Amino acid sequence: MSDFIPFVQELLEGWGTVSARRMLGGHGLYHEGLMFAIVMNQQLFLKADAQNRPEFEALGLTPFTYLMKGKEIALSYWSAPDAVFDDPTEAVRWARSAWDAAARGHLAKAQAREKAKARLKTRSVRAFSAR
Repeated sequence: MSDFIPFVQELLEGWGTVSARRMLGGHGLYHEGLMFAIVMNQQLFLKADAQNRPEFEALGLTPFTYLMKGKEIALSYWSAPDAVFDDPTEAVRWARSAWDAAARGHLAKAQAREKAKARLKTRSVRAFSAR
């Protein structure tokens, strides 16, 4: 692990514990069990969704992309603004926003799983009743 990840963790000390886990040639950054950022090639990318993405766009920031089978794939992680590295207060503000986006995504996935289970259960009951 490079010195960059401990530097980011130190910036976020006022927010709480941030752990790093290796993933796909980089690291995922986690807070309270949710991945809210990735570090690739000494660059920090923060989780974005429809709610907080406009703030990234307004600053001209860009999403993390990679090539897959000749196509560029964009993830919902956007480059962090330079202010994050100059001011721990800004670092925490942006990290919280990214964590909130991760939490919203996690909740949406859990709700979708519950709906799918309910539909499956309804189908099973109907199929059983039709016998």
